[in-house]
Amino acid sequence: MDRKKIIASVIMIGAIVLLLVLTLGGKEKQPATGFAAHRVVAHAMGGIHNYTYTNTLDAFIANYEQGTRVFEADLLLTSDDKLVARHEWTANMSKLLGQQGVLPAAKQGIVLNYADVMSSPILELYSPLDIDKIMDLMVIYPDAYIVTDTKELEPELVTKQFQLIVEAAEKRDPALLQRIVPQIYSRDMLDVVNRVYAFPEVIFTLYQTQDSDEGVIDFASQTGVDITMPTVRATKSFVRKLKNAGARVYVHTVNDEKEISELSRMGVDGFYTDFVSEDDLSRVKGVR
Repeated sequence: MDRKKIIASVIMIGAIVLLLVLTLGGKEKQPATGFAAHRVVAHAMGGIHNYTYTNTLDAFIANYEQGTRVFEADLLLTSDDKLVARHEWTANMSKLLGQQGVLPAAKQGIVLNYADVMSSPILELYSPLDIDKIMDLMVIYPDAYIVTDTKELEPELVTKQFQLIVEAAEKRDPALLQRIVPQIYSRDMLDVVNRVYAFPEVIFTLYQTQDSDEGVIDFASQTGVDITMPTVRATKSFVRKLKNAGARVYVHTVNDEKEISELSRMGVDGFYTDFVSEDDLSRVKGVR
């Protein structure tokens, strides 16, 4: 083969390689849509007036007005099997919620009934929520998402909780179920939830599990769940491997903007927070 033909062949091969690179590797990453488009998860409906864990209607509205669209709701069963928004049934929580004056002392550390919960204002100002009122908010605010924090591990209780969630949504509009994101606390819980309803998005929260990093990565790869974890467990290597497995990675609970920026540079996608809104996050330096 003469010199001209060799040069022509080299040029042709180079052009083919360049075309393949542009075709296969040069596509711009499309912006996320729907649930994945949001980076802030308002913890316990978000903070309000420096208060946390209120799980109230007022907290939802205050944080929505600051651009937040994803809200974590603590959901517990009352003594008469209704689902309400409350973090825990302890005397300390009654104190934190300023309910010493509205609840008798005997009821400040026990599982309350539905009527007691709904008739007891939070911090004398704010309105408590149940699953029906949460669904009403989702109808009124059609771009809002709810992340459930149901806390229970027993399959029977998990089933009961999610049956109530599904019933409340279907009573208004079955499409609401597409904007509900269950948190699961173990790998086994995914099957329990899926038997009630196969939600399009699920987050596996790691604070109750003893699973190794490798076990979590394998589970995310096999099932497509996203992951949230305490900040102390978020390492650059673990986050990278989870993202390579296809998971979105969240951390909880973070209120310091500098820490959020550092975690974002590590590759973290989203943040459970009390006081940083989606609007705030858009102004934080270093957040992708």
